[in-house]
Amino acid sequence: MNFTHMPESWLEFWLFNAFVIALLLLDLGVFQKKSHIIKMKEALIMSGIWISISLLFNVYVFYAHGGQKALEFFTGYIVEKSLSVDNLFVFLTIFSFFAVPAAFQQKVLFLGIVIAMVLRGIFIFAGISLIEKFSWLIYVFGIFLIYTGIRIYLQKNKEKNSGQDGFIKFLEKILPLSKNYDGSRFITKENGKLLFTRLFLVFIVINFVDVLFAFDSIPAIFGITLDPFIVYSSNIFAILGLRALYFVLAEAAVAFYYVNHALAVILVFVGGKMLVSNIYKIGSGVSLVFIAVVLTVAIVASVRRNKKPGKKT
Repeated sequence: MNFTHMPESWLEFWLFNAFVIALLLLDLGVFQKKSHIIKMKEALIMSGIWISISLLFNVYVFYAHGGQKALEFFTGYIVEKSLSVDNLFVFLTIFSFFAVPAAFQQKVLFLGIVIAMVLRGIFIFAGISLIEKFSWLIYVFGIFLIYTGIRIYLQKNKEKNSGQDGFIKFLEKILPLSKNYDGSRFITKENGKLLFTRLFLVFIVINFVDVLFAFDSIPAIFGITLDPFIVYSSNIFAILGLRALYFVLAEAAVAFYYVNHALAVILVFVGGKMLVSNIYKIGSGVSLVFIAVVLTVAIVASVRRNKKPGKKT
């Protein structure tokens, strides 16, 4: 890792991480104190809290780094938040496939978010260092995003879980796994032997899927900014609210029929922006407006579709 590409202020970087850890501990001590089924009302409140914290941090970025950096943070946050919706639909499929009790899903998501934050940090700073050393990689990322966008547009939701089948079978062969759940435990004892529970298998699969999605989402924000602190902080804040957003989507998944189409368009746009970056620089404000319009159209179209006769919401 090239340390010259770390945030300008080491103190700011470590204070930010300390702030995030404090938020996670608060979440663990208040919302995670007892395993329970999270209903829509609680999920909406939690999601609103995380979004509000993110917006307040955006205000800090504005005063500490200026309007341009604040705009980059907000645009990056919107892009990462939008792309995370695709992750959540896959998580919903995985939980359904393994018949994970609703009360234990939040533990998997919480621990998954912690691991995702660490891995995203590594991927982000490694990616920025590579781009700075090999500037032509920006075109590789651009082409990759366009390809991913087209793939998402053409791919049906039900096909997205098929790629994990081989990984699941591999884990079942190499790990001493129980076929049962034991509450929210990851390890259980059966016939005198210590075994990993079914919940641990789900935890591994969820994190495997998140790593795959990181290869799509992280290059997307490189099309917005290469400022390490802005890239890192916007990504982390987008991840922090995933658990709450999941439980919102879990009860209203069918209402977002056209979200994947919107994500595909956004990825193609960001990829195209990266390809023409040396010829014409598209401002963050233009990107933000474009993304907002695409998402709004997708949501309105989804709502209108659900109102048609024969469509269940």
